[in-house]
Amino acid sequence: MMRMALAARFLASMLLGAGLLLGGCSAPRVPPVEGIVWQPDNTNVEPRGTWERLGATRMLVQWTVVDDIAFVEGTGMAAAPRLPDWKRIAGEPWAREVILGMAGRFDEASARQAIAGLAEQSARLASLGGPLNVVGWYFPVEVDPTWAQAPQLAALLAKLPRPLWISVYDSANIGPQEMADGLARWLPPDVGVFFQDGVGVHARESRIALQYIRALQRKLGSERVHVIAEAFRPRQGGGFRPATIDELAPQLATYNGLHIYLFEGPRYVSPDLVDQLVKAGSAP
Repeated sequence: MMRMALAARFLASMLLGAGLLLGGCSAPRVPPVEGIVWQPDNTNVEPRGTWERLGATRMLVQWTVVDDIAFVEGTGMAAAPRLPDWKRIAGEPWAREVILGMAGRFDEASARQAIAGLAEQSARLASLGGPLNVVGWYFPVEVDPTWAQAPQLAALLAKLPRPLWISVYDSANIGPQEMADGLARWLPPDVGVFFQDGVGVHARESRIALQYIRALQRKLGSERVHVIAEAFRPRQGGGFRPATIDELAPQLATYNGLHIYLFEGPRYVSPDLVDQLVKAGSAP
């Protein structure tokens, strides 16, 4: 009897989580998103989409220089084979405001070893003009608890423009409070964080990611914490694919009321997926 009761409760919980119990909702409601993330590279220089239908009016650009290759003019560095049409992008409804990434590296270890030089490049980039409505700056050297030298960033970040953002994640799974405490010990009080939720790489479920976000909010303040919702999943055989509506809708619903940014908009959040998310968001 106990086994049957446990099995029944397990089945009920699974059905409830999938929204399949009689009289239940068919899918979670999708909240509006604040923005999208775009990571320029030689194959991804023309972001196009309908993300404003999800509420997005802001774009986080991962970087404008990567591996000493510039995606903007006037840097004095080697230019990418094709530059983005920044004027066209500036007129898009999902890019009314831009948090502009500065200088980074594709390889994380290389970026961490070169942080001083990247900070110098970034400071120069921030002085360039352009058509974008820049409302913030992003230093694209990502921080996680395994990086023992991360506190050295504090002095370098002091030289960069404000409002300023970095991104953080927990590859070591040290836990929400431990991560928030460690970050608060050295992060300048006027620097915000984008927390990478880890759902796309199957590092954790969104409900656990929310625990990290709440811990960061308690330590840093709500307005200093934004969430990057990974809109991809591992592809069988290697690489990544776009998340399906059944995968992404519950993930976003978990972050209702937060500053949500979709990674990566141009690659993974197509107009068809936007249509599905809009319908899920407007469901009764």
